[in-house]
Amino acid sequence: MSSPLSPFTPAPLPPRQTRGSDFARLSVLVREAGLMGRRPLYYAVRMTLVLGLYAAVWAVFPLVGDSWWTLALAALLAVVFGQVALLAHDVAHRQVFRLTRASVLTGRVIGNVGIGMGYGWWQDKHTRHHANPNHEELDPDVNPDVLVWSRRQASAATGLPRLIGRVQAYLFFPLLTLEGFNLHVAGVRALSDRTQKQRTAEGALLVAHFVLYLSALLVVLPPGKAVAFLFVHQCLFGIYLGSIFAPNHKGMPTLSGAKGPDFLRRQVLTSRNVSGGRLIDVVLGGLNHQIEHHLFPSMPSPNLRRAQPIVRRYCAEIGVPYVRTGLMASYVQALTSLHRAGAPIRRAARSV
Repeated sequence: MSSPLSPFTPAPLPPRQTRGSDFARLSVLVREAGLMGRRPLYYAVRMTLVLGLYAAVWAVFPLVGDSWWTLALAALLAVVFGQVALLAHDVAHRQVFRLTRASVLTGRVIGNVGIGMGYGWWQDKHTRHHANPNHEELDPDVNPDVLVWSRRQASAATGLPRLIGRVQAYLFFPLLTLEGFNLHVAGVRALSDRTQKQRTAEGALLVAHFVLYLSALLVVLPPGKAVAFLFVHQCLFGIYLGSIFAPNHKGMPTLSGAKGPDFLRRQVLTSRNVSGGRLIDVVLGGLNHQIEHHLFPSMPSPNLRRAQPIVRRYCAEIGVPYVRTGLMASYVQALTSLHRAGAPIRRAARSV
């Protein structure tokens, strides 16, 4: 019987192998379905639309000129920046180009110059996240540098995480307004890391972005409106980025220690899918199919929806929980988890 999530009938599962991992068996199914093939036409259209809208916003910007209506453009540009970041994400995962050189060049141009993101820094950080998602010692996305993600982290927290931890669920979305600024600062700070590749080129491209961006604002707008544009744009950009990535892992189990589950379970158990139609796919860049993306990072994002019924059916067969929920429910789960993680800090504060 055809899956209600897919326009085609999944192939029957192959017999269980005496050798090979559960992931290897799933990988056979996915490759036989042709889902690892590149989608050049899709990405040509998507890149044309996103970069065309990026150029159009900047072209309209001087026409609107010295007006508070430019803040509406700032809000639109925040969404466009988020879409450019999603393109850079797909490029970094080798979903778009076969050759590494083309991937790196495109990623640096649209990442560094386009939105002021240190592409090399982000790629290194994101690679470590994919290798060990939600691992408290190995995943940089759950470092307790501002927030605590588990009660174990809360019990050991000091400084800012301890101060914020008591009410971090209430502060999560307000703190996302700083994420755009943090993206720029982290990229610049990474230039001092000698292990980063091609730091000179990355630095020059980041400087080009900041000079062009700030020059455009100061040439077209008086100082007050320029500052207002910058804050509206960067704060909404941060909220959009955080809203894309928060549903994926926040509130899912965290891991610790040297021993852990195998690759398939490590990826599936720490990830959450977000249900919805094509609009959700566009808004979240396909990352609403987070389980499939973590299992097959180089799978083109438009193929993730087609892979979902195969992966979900396979997980049911081998007894691996597969979590899928609505967008609003995913935020509720993430915020609830943050509140529970801060419980040790609240208890300690009450005992003083």
